[in-house]
Amino acid sequence: MQKYYICPECRGHLMVGEYIILAARNQREERGILLLHPEIGNYSSIKHPTFKYATGDPIDFYCPMCQYYLQSRFDKNLVHVILVDMDEKEYDVYFSRIAGEKSTYQVSDNSTVTSTGEDSHRYTYFRIPEELKKYLQK
Repeated sequence: MQKYYICPECRGHLMVGEYIILAARNQREERGILLLHPEIGNYSSIKHPTFKYATGDPIDFYCPMCQYYLQSRFDKNLVHVILVDMDEKEYDVYFSRIAGEKSTYQVSDNSTVTSTGEDSHRYTYFRIPEELKKYLQK
């Protein structure tokens, strides 16, 4: 089985065909569906032309099945989903909800972080040493 993405709340599958499918809401409270490329570091997406947002706009992302708000508990500008690889190993994946911002993090169960994207320097939580993270408010 190839890798796939699931919702951290209901654990429903978020991929259909070659895309991650997420419900979205722009800053004008308009709703749409976004198809995201599943390859980490590939920031291509597909949306209906009437679902509009500008570069720099925050977009709210939801699970299309349970409507869980996928905002990260670490940063309000990051979205959280779970990647399951071919060996059934799970990774937390975080990506920016700011339109046009290229920033993605893949975190393993031993807290190894792989960051991708030219804007990944903006989210410093993932650069804090493990021994200090326990002091952060959860």
